[in-house]
Amino acid sequence: MSLDGRAFRFSLDDGAPDLYPTPIGASTMSLSMYQASVPVFIRMLGNLSAILDKAAAYAEAKKIDPTVLIRDRLAPDMLPLSFQIQTTTDHAKGCTARLAGIEAPKFADTESTFPELKERIAKTVSFLQSVTAAQVDGSEDRAITLSMRSGELKLQGQNYLLSFALPNFYFHITTAYAILRHNGVELGKGDYIGGR
Repeated sequence: MSLDGRAFRFSLDDGAPDLYPTPIGASTMSLSMYQASVPVFIRMLGNLSAILDKAAAYAEAKKIDPTVLIRDRLAPDMLPLSFQIQTTTDHAKGCTARLAGIEAPKFADTESTFPELKERIAKTVSFLQSVTAAQVDGSEDRAITLSMRSGELKLQGQNYLLSFALPNFYFHITTAYAILRHNGVELGKGDYIGGR
């Protein structure tokens, strides 16, 4: 295939074109399944926890009931901030468990305060830290079956991570960020990316 005059190689392991084509002749970096997942989840969940700290401080400073922020949504047909946090953690722990071939911890989805949401993030990070690289690495071809409303979705480990789990994880973190930013919480890209 050619894209802008460059030749690309596609993987057809599941019958669909690779979502991340590599130009022919380009050097590639070796990145393990663990490196592409668990540390990424841990870092971004830490950033999300710090964002919730800023949201709680903002609510206190502006004399806003925190539940107003926690229940807010970007549009009437979207789900609230609490759901975005719960789903972010679900994608991190679910993906890691599926790739490692272990059971993910189950949480009740009853969090309704900033401390409860932060505790959920902390429990997720604790679980992620308990999973070793040896458990996750080599899961590129592991069969992953997800039960969706529309039926079963079957993917191989690498495709699951890159084209389902990570995009969903980032979508829900971004939506949480956007809900809080829309409500006036002073956040910037550095809060989202972290490490500064």
